[in-house]
Amino acid sequence: MRAMVQHSYGPPEVITLQETAKPSPGSKELLIRIQAATVGPSDCAFRQGNPFMIKLLYGLSRPKFAVGGTELAGVVEAVGEEVKHFKPGDRVLGMSVKSFGAFAEYKCLSEESPLAVIPDNITFEEAVGVCDGGATALTFLRDKAQLRKGQKVLINGASGAVGIYAVQLAKFFGAEVTAVCSGANESLVRAAGADFVIDYTREDFTKTHKAFDVIFDAVGKRFFPECKRVLTANGMYLTTEPRMSTLMQMMWTSLFKGKRAIVATAGLMQNKANLTYLMELTSSGTLKAVIDRRYPLEQLPDAHKYVETERKKGNVIIQF
Repeated sequence: MRAMVQHSYGPPEVITLQETAKPSPGSKELLIRIQAATVGPSDCAFRQGNPFMIKLLYGLSRPKFAVGGTELAGVVEAVGEEVKHFKPGDRVLGMSVKSFGAFAEYKCLSEESPLAVIPDNITFEEAVGVCDGGATALTFLRDKAQLRKGQKVLINGASGAVGIYAVQLAKFFGAEVTAVCSGANESLVRAAGADFVIDYTREDFTKTHKAFDVIFDAVGKRFFPECKRVLTANGMYLTTEPRMSTLMQMMWTSLFKGKRAIVATAGLMQNKANLTYLMELTSSGTLKAVIDRRYPLEQLPDAHKYVETERKKGNVIIQF
């Protein structure tokens, strides 16, 4: 099978197209022929081995797993004899958060992995796109913030893969949504449901006179001390960036009532129920996939380069 392989950390060029052995499913595994995958900032971070924590977890001198990629959508080609809930021919959405491997034509996943059947009215690209940012946004807004109707939420990086689905989910949960993005993306985030838009090139949201119940920094660009001033008395700051300083602030603020800082490894917290829920919302039209660019598998390095410009809107999709 064709796979995009990297044997060292470094720039996008370390990823090369190679022929590798097609995997065979174990007794409790599904063999999935992949039809679509996504590329995001986390994929670029793993490729670079930066921050250093990545090397501590996934290989000091070179990547433990040569084929990257977490989110995938495809067709079940075969199943192990103990698989009970999936069958050949099923269209499925999956996440491979422990061993990666989405940037290849085939991947075996345990039946216990985060997996969901894709409804007939959703394409592979739409499914994997919604999963890419939607799963993270769902974990932060529903599970961590427990966002409620009538609350005021600000989403920084609202036009990115996590942010654009955070806007849609926050609106679905009944919140008043303020989106922070460039002025060029205002129409995009308003179409997603934003009530108010702040152009970060013209205004610093941490200096606004408005207070928010939840600030979700979906791009990890602002710090808790900066955002604290515009949080309500019991407001919550959420970030996707696990900085040591934020981890310390999270532990400290958890000891007292008042404003809190929260960081979470959302990818490791995903499950079947979350993916099924996202597919239900997408099938009903509540969530809409936002796809910026598409690249064929062999152009994965170019996809990485584009993601690193930090100008993408929604998802970057890899096509098979």
